[in-house]
Amino acid sequence: MIILITGTDTGVGKTITTAALAVRHAGAVVVKPAQTGVTADEPGDLAEVQRLTGITELQEGVRLRDPLAPTTAARREGVPLPTVEDHAKFIDDLAGRYDTVLVEGAGGLLVGLDAAGNNLADLAAHLTTPFTFVVVTRSGLGTLNHTGLTVEALRARGLPIDGLVIGSWPTEPDLAEVCNLEDLPVATGVPVIGRIPADAGRLDRSAFTRDAPGWFR
Repeated sequence: MIILITGTDTGVGKTITTAALAVRHAGAVVVKPAQTGVTADEPGDLAEVQRLTGITELQEGVRLRDPLAPTTAARREGVPLPTVEDHAKFIDDLAGRYDTVLVEGAGGLLVGLDAAGNNLADLAAHLTTPFTFVVVTRSGLGTLNHTGLTVEALRARGLPIDGLVIGSWPTEPDLAEVCNLEDLPVATGVPVIGRIPADAGRLDRSAFTRDAPGWFR
């Protein structure tokens, strides 16, 4: 099974959610098709996954210097990008060797991944292995609209959605957050399958791997 982790926006908690899913799916391989905003020697999102989980089955595609959408960063840097077909074939090959492949997208669902502007949804359409999406969303005001738009975009393309994960759930949620937890499944028709604590990224590996399974339904 391939699980594609996308978000309603950048900075919603996709990487921590991916790490938590890696704990939940023991023996998974984690793929980041495009990593932006880091130099060759700087740690990227996969390094954070490894720090929190200890897993070493990590595959990074293209790495780009500017903290921008991959298409924009690659254009500025003069770097050719793999096509989404190339990414899909690589991910399908991994799925033949691992029970679970976790694929963390870049930014939101429709952010371009290749020179033609194709995105994570387009990549998924080229997969031959069964797959599903997990949508990482915010807890506060605005999340109903942003999550609804992402879910609508996936459904318009006929792509399956496993559930929503709130990428940063506060210790003391305010009124909007409490209401959103109830309203998100109603507004989108997709269940909330997980809530990642706001401080999860600050946990050490032992605590993260101990607690992560309990963040999901």
